[in-house]
Amino acid sequence: MSENATAAEAMAMPKQGEFCWTEIATNNLEACKSFYANVFGWELSQSKAVGEEMEYQEFNISGGYPMGGMFQMQSEMYGGEMPPPHFVSYVAVENVDDVASKAFDLGGTIVSPPLDIPNVGRFAVIQDPTGASFSILTLNEGTI
Repeated sequence: MSENATAAEAMAMPKQGEFCWTEIATNNLEACKSFYANVFGWELSQSKAVGEEMEYQEFNISGGYPMGGMFQMQSEMYGGEMPPPHFVSYVAVENVDDVASKAFDLGGTIVSPPLDIPNVGRFAVIQDPTGASFSILTLNEGTI
């Protein structure tokens, strides 16, 4: 962000196809928080969108706007069998359902079908035809 950009400009709704969020799914949230805070200086705070329902830590640098989040994986999130810890990149789309359908038609695999995230938006997890995974996200108006 340039020195002349305002916080509101920096936090504009992402456009179709832009990377808009990074998430770390971990099996040890406390170790993960400590590691990234000490390596990169990330500041962590409980997400206001999630509330107290689960510990979901958003991270930023020097008091800036959140760049991503991290959470403790639970087996029920993955149908009983947890994957190893991983990063997830989210790409903004105007309509999650339409883009998931298009990705499927083009040879992608729908790993997690479109689902609503309360107070945030709608997302899906997709693998491209080579097996690389990513998530798509449509934010609710007013989320940013």
